[in-house]
Amino acid sequence: MNSIATPAWRLTADCIWNSFRASGKRHLILTGRRNAGKTTLLAKLLSAMPAEGPVPGLTSWAAPGCGVFLRENPTGRTVQVGRFAPDLPEGEPRMRPVSEAFRSFGVSALRRCRQAPGEWVAIDEVGFLETDCPPYCAALRDLMEQKRLLVVVRKQPLPFLQELCHRRDAFCLDLDAPFGRVGCVIMASGLGKRFGGNKLMAEFSGAPLIQRTLDATAGVFARRIAVTRHRDVAELCRRQNVPVLLHSQPCRSDTVRLGLSALLAPDQRWRAPTDGPLTGCLFCPGDQPLLRWQTVAGLTLAAVAEPDAVWRAAWQGRAGAPVLFPAWAFPALQSLPQGQGGGAVIRQFPERVRCLPVQEARELVDVDTPQQLKALCAELKCE
Repeated sequence: MNSIATPAWRLTADCIWNSFRASGKRHLILTGRRNAGKTTLLAKLLSAMPAEGPVPGLTSWAAPGCGVFLRENPTGRTVQVGRFAPDLPEGEPRMRPVSEAFRSFGVSALRRCRQAPGEWVAIDEVGFLETDCPPYCAALRDLMEQKRLLVVVRKQPLPFLQELCHRRDAFCLDLDAPFGRVGCVIMASGLGKRFGGNKLMAEFSGAPLIQRTLDATAGVFARRIAVTRHRDVAELCRRQNVPVLLHSQPCRSDTVRLGLSALLAPDQRWRAPTDGPLTGCLFCPGDQPLLRWQTVAGLTLAAVAEPDAVWRAAWQGRAGAPVLFPAWAFPALQSLPQGQGGGAVIRQFPERVRCLPVQEARELVDVDTPQQLKALCAELKCE
């Protein structure tokens, strides 16, 4: 499908940590609607964190019809910080803050976190009750200057919560829309001269080679299109409801231009809601059969966190494809010199390139000859 159909639960802790580390940000913030899985994901991230001993921090939870409680981790000391208020309108949070609990216990707990060993503190969650206590907010800001925070922030239009999510030093993962408004062009126009024919339909592990790319890019992008010269590739895409552009233009620059222009044009094929322009576009080769979904998702997460950078997959510092370009590069990509690809833009702006490490080198390997395909199948023990 073209629309974003894959929920955020498919994201692994390793994928998120990889994107976070590549971003160079200081804090990792999880936000989203109620029941989006923020607390569950926080636990997974903590379990995947290379840390010595328990990570200090705070945990809050609600007892329906009673109140909200705040626990200091790992001591277990707990206080009530919110009281159920039945007189408040239904449909609204029916809790009133216990401001004194935040001012005394909450502020002191944050200060103890600041003095604890280790660089990380975990807080689940910061919500509307906390915003009613300026000393607690100030203590949290101070903690963020001293420690690195892994924190859940409730998604509400309140100034302090918005401030946290929009900090320049924070990698903010919105579980309602983790991949933002990014497009994808699947580059499937190669003639396969060294292969002796259309390699994209050659069998690999029981399916056409290009199927791996279709799977690796599924459920991530606001808009996705395959650009190809091959009718059999086009038919395969159509059967899977992947928008496709069939063309006869000769150059790589044509594939880039045609694909990006199609993504940017109003078109009934885009089933996802149009809630804004594309902020970037990933150009993904159709002949990298071991490219992982988590790598594609990780590039997109990184681009949402740092939208002005060009993001490339890389192995041990050696950059390759896919490449994700931000919106400022769109005009240059649509007017590439004949025969050139996105590398022409990268060479103009090397200081804007960021790399996301892949799990293993062969993710970036493309298939150019039947011998390479056979060797790869042998290595993977394909049927």
